[in-house]
Order: sequence, then C-alpha cells, then structure tokens
Amino acid sequence: MPKIRAAKLSRVHNNIEKQGILFNTNIGQHILKNPLIIQKIVEKAAIRPTDVVLEIGPGTGNMTVKMLEKSKKVIACEVDTRMVAELQKRVQGTENRSKLQVIIGDVLKTDLPFFDLCVANIPYQISSPLVFKLLLHRPLFRCAVLMFQREFAERLVAKPGDKLYCRLSVNTQLLARVDILMKVGKNNFKPPPKVESSVVRLEPRNPPPPINYQEWDGLTRIAFVRKNKTLSAAFKQTAVLTLLEKNFKLHCSLNDKPIPEELDMKKMVDDILQKAQAEDTRARSMDMDDFIRILHAFNSAGIHFS
Repeated sequence: MPKIRAAKLSRVHNNIEKQGILFNTNIGQHILKNPLIIQKIVEKAAIRPTDVVLEIGPGTGNMTVKMLEKSKKVIACEVDTRMVAELQKRVQGTENRSKLQVIIGDVLKTDLPFFDLCVANIPYQISSPLVFKLLLHRPLFRCAVLMFQREFAERLVAKPGDKLYCRLSVNTQLLARVDILMKVGKNNFKPPPKVESSVVRLEPRNPPPPINYQEWDGLTRIAFVRKNKTLSAAFKQTAVLTLLEKNFKLHCSLNDKPIPEELDMKKMVDDILQKAQAEDTRARSMDMDDFIRILHAFNSAGIHFS
C-alpha cells in the first residue's frame, strides 16, 4: 500500500512539472512527499471527526487529503494561487470536496478563523512569527503539530543552561507545552531543503498564564540581547534606560502619580535587581519562574516594558 501511495504522489508531482509549475523555494515550498511521514503526522495530530483543522501551506495537498478523511473540515491557507488550483483540482469530484475551505493569502496577515487543530508543513522562514500568532490566537485551539527546521525545533524545547536556550525557548514555553515528536530527513521533501527537519507538538496552556505577554516579551528581549551578560549589565544600556524612563513617566501620568523631581532610572533599576537578588543573574540560566519574579518586581515599582 505505501508503494501505491508513493506512486500516486509521484504522479501528482509529475503532472505539476508537466504543466510548467515549479516549486518556489524562496517562499519555503518544499513539498513533503513521503506518504509514511505524512501518515505519521496525521496520526500524531489525533484528529477527531468533529475537528476543524487549519493547514498552513498545503502545497499540492498530500497531507490535506488525509486530513479531510478524518476531520469535519480543513481550512487550508495558501499564498500561491498555482498550488490552490492544484489542491482544488485534486479534491474536485470527491466526497470530501465540501469539507475543504481555502484561504488565499499570507497567513501572517490573515485573521485566522476558529480551529481546533493546526497541522502543517510550514515555510521555515515564517516559523517564529507564526508560532506566536498561533499561541496568541483566541479562542485557544487544542494543539498544533508543525514541521520546523530541526535547530528551530530544538530551540523551542531548550531548557535553562542548554546551548540553544534563548528568548524563543522561554517565550514559547510560557504559552505552551512543547515536545519534539519525530525527526524528518531532507530527502522526504521535493525539492529537498538544505536543512533537516523535526515535527513539534505545541499545546497551548489552558488557561493561559495571567501575565501581560507584551510586558513579558519586552523583559525577555532586554535580558536575551546578550544572554551571557548579567541582568545588571543588560539593563545599563542607554537605550534600555531611556525606554524604561519613558514608560515609567507614562505610567505615572496615566495613574495620576507624581514623577520624582530627581528621577534616576539607573538607580531605580539597580535597586530593583538588588532587592530581587538578580543583578548577577544571566538570562541563559533563568527559568520561567525567575522571569515572572523579576517582571513582578519591576511592575510593582511602576516600571513597565511595553
């Protein structure tokens, strides 16, 4: 059976090439062609008959047709009208045609509809903004099963002290539980990408943490500019102190609080870090609880990051 599926997929690609349609690798068009990998991804997603599934970058529809068989509906978001035509042609005349909805456009600029699951082999250059667009989407979805460049996937799951631990790691783990499900070699794609890939499962934390994400993101952005530097050194930068002073004055104004006549933002920051026993702490070794504690310390003193 796998050989039959592989032959069918090959015919699809051959038909596209005969029509003169070339895959555009500049927008991340690396079509997953291995039917066994596609089947595993669909199985890992645990699609229910009542589920609405969002697929980003369906390409020629190799995974789409499998998900249509299992779901209530698939919403496919595709920027390339050539691929949209191929996908629609592929399901035309089948019993699942009515279950497919196509959104033509850039997913990062699109208001996403309601969905239960997101399952996709995404263009790797939009990985980071897409992760946060999904995790900040409301209402919350159940989970996402996504293909990423392997190093990006490893950054998503990295822990404090790991070489790849970064702002992406802590920001993602604040909003979701993250697991790497499987590795996928480059030869499973057509055309093969230059990098190896991994499939990741993202499960949004429900309820979401009671934290202003813009504030959190502002703090981690400062801390990770040089993750090996101490927080004290990171906060001494002129641009950082200028931003925090501007935000502090705005906070005072909005809350009818007087602005100190001799405002010394550097001293305020030093005092907060010292009181939190964090002046010698480095971002590379801080976990979520550490960042939450420091964010609370700054906010309590009227200093904000957004």
